[in-house]
Amino acid sequence: MAGPQREPQREQHRINDRIRAREVRLIGPDGNQLGIKPVPDAIRMARGLDLDLVEVAPMANPPVCRIMDYGKFRYEEAQKAKESRRKSTNVSVKEVKFRPKIGRGDFDVKVRKVDQFIHEGHKVKVTLQFRGREMAHPELGHRILDQVLETVGPVVKVETQARLEGRSMSMVLAPDRKALDDAAKAASADPAADGTPAPDPDGTPAPDPDGTVEDQPAVTPLPDPPDADPPSSDVPATEPVEHSAP
Repeated sequence: MAGPQREPQREQHRINDRIRAREVRLIGPDGNQLGIKPVPDAIRMARGLDLDLVEVAPMANPPVCRIMDYGKFRYEEAQKAKESRRKSTNVSVKEVKFRPKIGRGDFDVKVRKVDQFIHEGHKVKVTLQFRGREMAHPELGHRILDQVLETVGPVVKVETQARLEGRSMSMVLAPDRKALDDAAKAASADPAADGTPAPDPDGTPAPDPDGTVEDQPAVTPLPDPPDADPPSSDVPATEPVEHSAP
């Protein structure tokens, strides 16, 4: 047994010959008030401009119609609705973990992941995990977090400043909507941009995308601990014993 048939989706606006009123208050394509016009005359004016007559306020007396490109109008309305739904959706918080001694290749991969999450509209918790004697050097954690923030660029804003909790240090980044929109417009206006990564501020060339410089540390590594206490300076070193021939 067939299920209930869905009713055809109703048009949001009446256009052209579907407009039922005898006369309408007409608005031109530039927003100018053109007065009250009979519907046939208004349709002829719209078609003369290769546009549509769209009823935008059917409950007014007389109804208000505007001359416009209806296809473009529907697209813009759909984009507005999509943006509204995106803003009303709960934004998830993603987490990307780093280590104080992370290699340059791993660092770049993880930063690209942070950038991807930001462009998808998510917040990102950037976490540094310390082990053993690394806890004595929290400045390494701050240095990594600063590098992440600098690399991702102006499309983010810091929602929660870096703080140390137990053996981890973290900060929360959120997308800067305006900066993301501006960056998207700039990218579309500059098709020649090839996306080549820029060198580091200290002049170090940017790594290859395949991460061939994995062994290069992103930050200065911790010094190795001394093996044992050095000998006292007042104790003479033992000299080798010479053996005379018999």
